[in-house]
Amino acid sequence: MVKIVVRLLISMAIGLLLQTSNVWAAELAIVIDDFGYRQHNEEQIIKLSPNITVAVLPNSPNAHHIANIAHEHGNDVMIHLPMAPFGKQPLEKDTLYPYMEEEEVDRIVTNAVALVPYAIGVNNHMGSLMTSSQIGMENVMKALSYHSMFFLDSKTVGKTAVREAASLYDIPVVERDVFLDDKQNEAVISQQFDLAIRVARKNGSAIAIGHPHPQTLNVLKHKLANLPSDIELIKISQLVTPLTTESKPKVTLKYILEHCINQLEDAWNFNNNLNK
Repeated sequence: MVKIVVRLLISMAIGLLLQTSNVWAAELAIVIDDFGYRQHNEEQIIKLSPNITVAVLPNSPNAHHIANIAHEHGNDVMIHLPMAPFGKQPLEKDTLYPYMEEEEVDRIVTNAVALVPYAIGVNNHMGSLMTSSQIGMENVMKALSYHSMFFLDSKTVGKTAVREAASLYDIPVVERDVFLDDKQNEAVISQQFDLAIRVARKNGSAIAIGHPHPQTLNVLKHKLANLPSDIELIKISQLVTPLTTESKPKVTLKYILEHCINQLEDAWNFNNNLNK
């Protein structure tokens, strides 16, 4: 009887594996910000994979052109929306501030949508000051609600108002896990890429953000060519879940083992009852 139970459980595990492609793979989404200024590097990054997501600064000189190139290659395109930081730094045109009136925020967001064709989502450029402002982010989310987009919180500050503000307008939110290139050093960028892989393995998925620096491009060329078999590079849109949609549990190795253990316990109890 025990042999029958074991064979049954093995069959069930195999069945679950066959039902799911890439069942062992954790998901890694890579977003490259600041597109629109360095066309050569940006085109090289686009060519690496259609699964790399590009975030385009709306008022950059090549915004429209590079967004079209990325879309034609199959990459997800996002708007890299300039937002005010706490510190004093050079700012993009139409940088968003918390004190701006709702109408001004709507004008800037609407203009950004027009300047970046094929955009499906938005993430913040800088923005530690703006994303920590509840009223400021409510104005942003209200403006975005007319354009059916999601928001990627780049997490440039520890505590943001992004998710709470987005929930008021049913805008899906995802969050950055790892910055790849805060330091433009290939060894450090490589370490950060490995960190993103560890986060993906632990949590099932991870989002890493980088920039079109030559060092980042070099690291991505090597790392993506040698991506571990248990890591799947995906588009950012694959991690976005509409708020009105109930997500099904992902079939992972942990899920399969837990399922088999539960079934084994049920079968064992059934067998013991028969032998009483």
